[in-house]
Amino acid sequence: MKRTSIIIPTFNGLHLLRQCLASIRQYTDVPYELIVVNNGSTDGTADYCRQEQIPFISLPSNTGFPAACNRGLRMASGDALLLLNNDVVVSANWLSNLLAGLYSADHIGIVGPIANYVSGKQQVAYPYADLAEFQRLAAEANRPDASKRKLAERIVGFCFLFRREVLDTIGLLDEHFSPGHYEDDDYCFRARMCGFSLMICGDALVHHEGSASFREHAAGRIEELIERNYRLFQNKWGVDPHIYI
Repeated sequence: MKRTSIIIPTFNGLHLLRQCLASIRQYTDVPYELIVVNNGSTDGTADYCRQEQIPFISLPSNTGFPAACNRGLRMASGDALLLLNNDVVVSANWLSNLLAGLYSADHIGIVGPIANYVSGKQQVAYPYADLAEFQRLAAEANRPDASKRKLAERIVGFCFLFRREVLDTIGLLDEHFSPGHYEDDDYCFRARMCGFSLMICGDALVHHEGSASFREHAAGRIEELIERNYRLFQNKWGVDPHIYI
């Protein structure tokens, strides 16, 4: 059976990482390996990973999301590769349904779930008051259903599953987009140019806290970063990425 490498970059988010890993262990029923990329954290993340015997890489400083993901990808041994934010909580059938979508046709290269907090077509309005209620709701929403899987032109990088063939064909994330924003749009664009299709799996609902790492930066700095990387994408490809949202 194919194995998935789950790569989780984290920066001073141990409380979120604990929650994320606990949900993976409880709700993942297919073979996987975990790789935590400790991006210069000072909150005990490395000690926690040692205690829990979780494979991890510790970087001396915060290199940003794309670079951290690339370090994890170089270490990964899985047939499928999953980039996962540390502020995601997964649920029943999440990975098995994503994999079913990914391997439903030879041309599918990248898939992603639906969530409460995400831009574009992956955003859904499932009301729940807490994570316990979310899990009860997701148990029903995540019944395997191929009719809920739709082709798309963009998958957001908070939970980003792709074939190793995609990595072998188009390479790693573009670190020019560090510390983050639009590196996922860039990767999707490159994949589509090489003939891979993208899919949103509507039968894989996850919880996303949303922008947890970037909240430590002032709002003005985040806006400047988003604008810079938006223009970087435009200058690189001569295309407005917003047409794919």
